Amino acid sequence: MSKVDIDAIVFDVLGTLVDEPAGIRAAIRELDPKLGASEVDALLALWQQHIEGEQRRIAEGRRPYAGSDVLDQEAARRVADAVGAEPASVRKLALSGRRLPPWPDTVAGLDRLAKRYPVIGLSNASRPSLLELSAGAGLRWHLLLSAEEAGAYKPDSAVYRLAVDASGLSPERLLMVAAHAWDLRGAQEQGLRCAYVARPVGDPPTPDDGFDVYARDLTDLADQLDGGGTLLA
Repeated sequence: MSKVDIDAIVFDVLGTLVDEPAGIRAAIRELDPKLGASEVDALLALWQQHIEGEQRRIAEGRRPYAGSDVLDQEAARRVADAVGAEPASVRKLALSGRRLPPWPDTVAGLDRLAKRYPVIGLSNASRPSLLELSAGAGLRWHLLLSAEEAGAYKPDSAVYRLAVDASGLSPERLLMVAAHAWDLRGAQEQGLRCAYVARPVGDPPTPDDGFDVYARDLTDLADQLDGGGTLLA
């Protein structure tokens, strides 16, 4: 077992530090209080499919880059149209991604890690979204970066380069933390160390993944790093 020797930590935000589906579900329920749980879940899936599909089209060059605020507006319109909601409700729904609850361990865990390492947020969300989301959820940062600065979405290599360049560190001195294995694979390809944090809404690793740290939550991650951490691959 080898020590995880790093100089800074880079965090994914959506899903890793905040419960994105819960926030969007709450906003969808406000469209029509009579919606049942299965209907809300179906509308959430409609939202997610649009976002993921459009990000994929952008990555494949089939659509020019559009920021997350644009994609959220489009997703909100599709959901509102599906339930016959008033057009005025679209804007409020589109901004639901700025009102997401943190996981129970997030605020204390992030604060604890920030006392030992510089902590950098790296998200596909827009700069305005990240600013409002971080303030509302109580997220502490030393640096906050949006993928829109690269004109791309993770796992595009240009997004991870934002953190490398902004930190002034070599990639192997950075630890990327995410609940999404696809995100960590993208960071790993750019030479960053990687820590998977389990979340109910994440993308779990496969047996073929070899990340540097596997943690139950941020408390467990901090405990492992306090103890030097271990390479589990």
